[in-house]
Amino acid sequence: MMNIKAFTLVSAVERELLMGDRDHISIECVECCGRNLYVGTNDCFIYHFLLEEKAMPTGTATFVATKQLHRHLGFKKPVNELCAASALNRLLVLCDNSITLVNMLNLEPVPSGARIKGATTFAVNESPVNGDPFCVEVCIISVKRRTVQMFLVYEDRVQIVKEVSTPEQPLAVAVDGYFLCLALTTQYIILNYSTGLSQDLFPYCSEEKPPIVKRIGRQEFLLAGPGGLGMFATVAGISQRAPVHWSENVIGAAVCFPYVIALDDEFITVHSMLDQQQKQTLPFKEGHILQDFEGRVIVATSKGVYILVPLPLEKQIQDLLANRRVEEALVLAKGARRNIPKEKFQVMYRRILQQAGFIQFAQLQFLEAKELFRSSQLDVRELISLYPFLLPTSSSFTRSHPPLHEYADLNQLTQGDQEKMAKCKRFLMSYLNEIRSTEVANGYKEDIDTALLKLYAEADHDSLLDLLVTENFCLLTDSAAWLEKHKKYFALGLLYHYNKQDASAVQLWVNIVNGDIQDSTRSDLYEYIVDFLTYCLDQELVWTHADWLLQKSEEIGVQIFTKRPLDEQQQTSFNPDNIISSLKKYPKALVKYLEHLVIDRRLQKEEYHTHLAILYLEEVLRQRVSTGGKDVEATETQAKLRRLLQKSDLYRVHLLKEKVQGAGLPMESAILHGKLGEHEKALHILVHEMGDFSAAEDYCLWSSEGQGAACRQRLFHTLLAMYLRAGPSAQDLTVAAVDLLNHHAREFDVTQVLQLLPDTWSVQLLCPFLMGAMRDSIHARRTTQVALGLAKSENLIYMYDKMKLKGNAVRLSERELCQLCQNPFGEPVFVRYPNGGLVHTHCAASRHTAPSSPSPGTRT
Repeated sequence: MMNIKAFTLVSAVERELLMGDRDHISIECVECCGRNLYVGTNDCFIYHFLLEEKAMPTGTATFVATKQLHRHLGFKKPVNELCAASALNRLLVLCDNSITLVNMLNLEPVPSGARIKGATTFAVNESPVNGDPFCVEVCIISVKRRTVQMFLVYEDRVQIVKEVSTPEQPLAVAVDGYFLCLALTTQYIILNYSTGLSQDLFPYCSEEKPPIVKRIGRQEFLLAGPGGLGMFATVAGISQRAPVHWSENVIGAAVCFPYVIALDDEFITVHSMLDQQQKQTLPFKEGHILQDFEGRVIVATSKGVYILVPLPLEKQIQDLLANRRVEEALVLAKGARRNIPKEKFQVMYRRILQQAGFIQFAQLQFLEAKELFRSSQLDVRELISLYPFLLPTSSSFTRSHPPLHEYADLNQLTQGDQEKMAKCKRFLMSYLNEIRSTEVANGYKEDIDTALLKLYAEADHDSLLDLLVTENFCLLTDSAAWLEKHKKYFALGLLYHYNKQDASAVQLWVNIVNGDIQDSTRSDLYEYIVDFLTYCLDQELVWTHADWLLQKSEEIGVQIFTKRPLDEQQQTSFNPDNIISSLKKYPKALVKYLEHLVIDRRLQKEEYHTHLAILYLEEVLRQRVSTGGKDVEATETQAKLRRLLQKSDLYRVHLLKEKVQGAGLPMESAILHGKLGEHEKALHILVHEMGDFSAAEDYCLWSSEGQGAACRQRLFHTLLAMYLRAGPSAQDLTVAAVDLLNHHAREFDVTQVLQLLPDTWSVQLLCPFLMGAMRDSIHARRTTQVALGLAKSENLIYMYDKMKLKGNAVRLSERELCQLCQNPFGEPVFVRYPNGGLVHTHCAASRHTAPSSPSPGTRT
């Protein structure tokens, strides 16, 4: 248990001021409303005092009571209870089982004599439900057995509202809204006087000691439970706080948040509602009254009145923080909000949050510290300054005064423990990363990002690169020196790039690839440089490093030209002719670039197509010489050559034909013959020289592509005739002819084919061809019939429309005028519009609309 000094006990009304030398007088009850203090005595007097509070240099206060007047109520019984209703300017006085209304200033009973009779005790509803601001709701325990009553009390009258029966005799009551918290003979209950429903709380023996029932907040009560426990209960019958342990002989209790104050025969004890621990003990003998009035706690003996003065909240909070009791300090600070001006409270509370944050941080409670830092809007440089060398050298930051913590730096805080230091650095990384894009970072973005970069670099953290490739405010001078110190050269290049120093960035990366400096951040750094220069707008920089890239890898290096955005490729510096000229000493790169122009960009320029075809051809010939034509790479290049020769119509065919002649490239030769329209020569090479029947069929297909069905049919007939001219002795050609017919039946004119076929061929041999031919013929016939039927139907519809138009007689007289020229008709020849209008034939030829109709329609 850690004690704190939360209250001091000061005298408010001395014995001499109250009773002089009359020893038989004793205090029965007290009431305090603002500066007004009322005391009820055993001889039926009410005393009215004015309290004047005087602040002391120590931070506490003293009170001086000035007696205003006193008045006898006219009974011989003691004054049992007092309660002020300031809204009515009335004091409710319980004496001799009656509640009398008296004026708060002159203590005179109201002229109407209004009172509530038959009350043993009463409680005012501090959460009234009737909505009238000029009345007070009062609940009494009636002298009638097991009965409570609700009254409305006005300035000069009272009105009963409800009478409710209870299961046992009630002894004490507190009210909140419609809910009554009652101490019965053997238990506590919650009773809704509106619905009559009740909820049992817990048992209690009233014969052993009197019960205590106190309303401490909205829908919450404090009760004296068994075993010396102060129990909290809500109107729902549950407890949201743990009980406090107080004396078995407690006779009174009050709440001054966050403390519960208890009174017994010898002591006043102060208990925390946060951890339920006893915080302070004050000796106080013969006390029998303990009440709180709007935050002012008053205790009294039979002879004097005293006030428990709370120590200044700031001092209490600082004491708690000094003892590392952060949660208690924060809750106490929140509770002080209503007692301190708003602006002063905000400044104080923000500083308390910041102090609490550093306490949690020092205890490595990082989640709690982070929340406190963020909610207090901490100047993040206060935190960064704990870490040596993280703030930029240009920073003029000085720490808050008085200081928020007692630590010089992280070394002192962790006492050199490297593991703790690493945890603190990880926390700062996380915290800075979270706040760098929030309002908290406004004005400190350079400090935050520079510190974050230093932490990432030191920890070899992956987020270092993410920081540098996105928007950041890292200071170049500090950051560059730090990255160089930790050998983060690739990251340094990114920093240069962000600061528009691309030449320095690329040169640094080139040095890494060349091995002049060591940095293993990216194993694909060469490819990264290629990609970087591909999208670099500095053309001079690209050309500066182009040779170095191509020397490293022609196939990859050429991407700085091939993958460059199209709009840049059209610029003067990157026009194709300049690039081709620069790539002459890099043959592989030149091929890649020409492929890009011809295949990807589809530039229709003979020079590029011819150049690419010649490069392909030269490579094929070179590989055939060195490998005998068996190498896979040679086959791939040859496939590219054939594809280009087939698809392109722009290269110089005669030039390539001369180069292919005698080179042992029959397929290429056949393609070139085809491009010149020499189809028989091409097919002869494919069939007789190469014996590649499949290639011959493909030739007929691709060569006739886009030429129409007649051209394709002619090529297939030429190929079939070539197969059949060989005679029956060439068995392989006969088989090829049969396969050709059966696989491409649609491409042949059946009549011509049947005239060419030898008489010795069986129908079964040509079954697929004949079936296909018949199917196509029948399909064509039926399609024609359908088209003819549709045409006849359409014609019939037109004829029907025409007959309808001719069905009505047209009357032409001398008085009938042409609707266009308004002249009479000289002969029975005219044009009639669907709307019935008649016009001259020559008028209809020159005009297309009838004046009487916006759309006369078709002439008849």
